[in-house]
Amino acid sequence: MKNRLLLVDDDPAVRESLTNVLVGEGYEVVPVANGIEATDAAASQHVDLVLLDLNLPKRNGWDTFESLTRQNPRLPVIIITARPNQLFPALAAGVGALMEKPLDFPKLLQTISNLLSEPDEARLARLVGKPGEFHYMPASPSVEQGTGVRLMRDA
Repeated sequence: MKNRLLLVDDDPAVRESLTNVLVGEGYEVVPVANGIEATDAAASQHVDLVLLDLNLPKRNGWDTFESLTRQNPRLPVIIITARPNQLFPALAAGVGALMEKPLDFPKLLQTISNLLSEPDEARLARLVGKPGEFHYMPASPSVEQGTGVRLMRDA
C-alpha cells in the first residue's frame, strides 16, 4: 500500500510540481490549498505524513500544524517554507523537519522516508519537548548546496 501524503501549499505551481515528484516516487498525494482544507482532509482520510507551507490563506501554517497534531499527535509533519527565521519556532513546536524553499528534492525525499520510518514514540517525544532528532534543510547560501543538518534537540 502506498503512503499517503497531505501536501498543503497555496501556490498551485508548487502543489503541481511537488505532486508530480512525489507520485513519481510512489506516494499517493492529497494536495490542498489552505489550512482549513488540510484539517478537513486529515480528519476524513488516513494520512501518513504532511508537507505544510506556513504562508496559507484562511488558516496559517502554524495554526494548521496545531490543529493537525491535536487531531493526530503521531502524524509526522514537514514544514516547507520560504519564510525566514522559522528554525526555533519549528524546534519548539515539535515538527519533524523544517525545509526552506527552494527545495532540494533528493533531501526532501530522504527526509520523508526517514520520518515515515520513525517510531511513534520519537514523534510524541518531540511534541512534548523531549530530546529527539529534527531534520533541517536551510536555503541559506552559506550552507553548501544539497547538504542538510540533523539536529538533536535537547530537553
